[in-house]
Amino acid sequence: MACNFADLYEHSADAVPHRTAVLAGGRRLTFAELDARANRLAHHLAAAGARPGTHIGFHMHNSIETLETLLGCYKIRAVPVNINYRYRAEELRYVYDNADLEMAVHHRCYAPLIEEIRPRLPKLRHTLVVEDDQGGAGAASESVPYEQALESGSPERDFGPRCADDHFIMYTGGTTGLPKGVIWRQEDMWRVLGGGIDFYTGEPVADEFQQSRMAAANDSPMTWFVLPPLIHAAAMMPTFTALWSGNAVLFQPRFDPYEVWREVAEKRPHVLVVTGDAIARPLVDAYRAAPVDASSLISIGSGAAQLTQPVKNALLELFPNTLVTESIGSSETGFGGIGFAQQDDDPARAPRVRTGRGALVVDDGGHPVAPGGEGWVAKTGNVPIGYYKDPVKTDKLFRTVDGVRMVITDDRARVEPDGSVTLIGRGNMVVNTGGEKVFPEEVEAILKAHPAVYDAVVIGVPHERWGQLVAAVVSAADGAIDFDDVERYVREHLAGYKLPRRIWVAETVSRTPSGKPDYRWAKSYAASREPDRIPVSGETR
Repeated sequence: MACNFADLYEHSADAVPHRTAVLAGGRRLTFAELDARANRLAHHLAAAGARPGTHIGFHMHNSIETLETLLGCYKIRAVPVNINYRYRAEELRYVYDNADLEMAVHHRCYAPLIEEIRPRLPKLRHTLVVEDDQGGAGAASESVPYEQALESGSPERDFGPRCADDHFIMYTGGTTGLPKGVIWRQEDMWRVLGGGIDFYTGEPVADEFQQSRMAAANDSPMTWFVLPPLIHAAAMMPTFTALWSGNAVLFQPRFDPYEVWREVAEKRPHVLVVTGDAIARPLVDAYRAAPVDASSLISIGSGAAQLTQPVKNALLELFPNTLVTESIGSSETGFGGIGFAQQDDDPARAPRVRTGRGALVVDDGGHPVAPGGEGWVAKTGNVPIGYYKDPVKTDKLFRTVDGVRMVITDDRARVEPDGSVTLIGRGNMVVNTGGEKVFPEEVEAILKAHPAVYDAVVIGVPHERWGQLVAAVVSAADGAIDFDDVERYVREHLAGYKLPRRIWVAETVSRTPSGKPDYRWAKSYAASREPDRIPVSGETR
């Protein structure tokens, strides 16, 4: 079996050529049309010197061209590399250089930054620019116009054979440190995040044609509305899973909750893909302010970032006939497990999932923990090759224990008596205050459950006596925040040492494009000004 991303798409394009594949910005392409445009791009890139293994950056927000770029690269066995479009010049220069990009495709609104760093990127030799409606009109660029490039390429699918070992790279900024590229074999990524292993049963599919066979046999394809950015696996892999199964994907260039609901009412999608509260909470607020007919929705699925319990409750109340799921996983592990949201009055209730194939919780030595115990989320079986150009980090996370190769993450979890797993938080962000370990996610969930707090990121700040203090950067839901009431509320649900001892208020809490907390931003924000609140209890425990 080839089990290659391009092969899997072509199987579906052959099975359902005239079926709608993608919708965005008022445009609609069938599987055959998308295939032909991706072929044109692939031929242009090959003519420009792209070869198997060539790293090609896609510096783009969600669009049809973004999807074409991914497919076009995979067709010629080149490696598309995701570029975080929120990075500024120095961050971009680092990623372009660290990823050894020889080519890039970008939307015109990012042209000024690319032109700024281009003189310091000697390896970057060919770029394409895609027109956009996000402020890029008129921006000067040395790049070749995208549509002009497509005109020069053949629409024929006359490429050589591909390989399951072809690379998939996902650059992840994580929560700390510099961005790093996680290298996967394409078959392994397909297995863990693309439907090559059934998410619900944990069983591998029969062969590379099973998804396209099911597509051809299905007379009622679905539309998946993918809201996170395609530069993140939480969006890219659901997109490919939908296409490989003959379903359509719907995109919008930038997340706008009111526009999402207008699209839902008009396009009637069946699946809504979100990433945690950062997307789900604005959707809840917008729907309450301007409800629409959302009866087409069968499922709302969240991955990569946690849904807090109050937001789950709101989704279940507003959409009682819709299944709300949350998945765990990371760029290093792929799919780790799935849970089904339930109503609950405890705002501190952490995500609880049934682990997927090869996922487990291990102790510091890499051995499975018994029910009732705590440990680190790990993955065996289909795991990445390692980090690009970083053997030290690779050796730290990717280990062989008792002859089994596994990746051991920084995600802390507890194994419940029934075998399910409850997520506790990320170990690399834990706040150590006087010897007590506080996981930010737990405190963030309680803060965000208070009606006056719209969003929150919890960090540790240095303290002479306790080592660190728990602190938070928050944004208000509406007007001023009653800090005394927030303190009372937190104390009702958490031990006193978990109470934020410093609070800063920001107009908006910054998050990554995938919706994860931006802890680096929060620490920088806190360091730049005096706190807005030091609780009346001071620094007592």
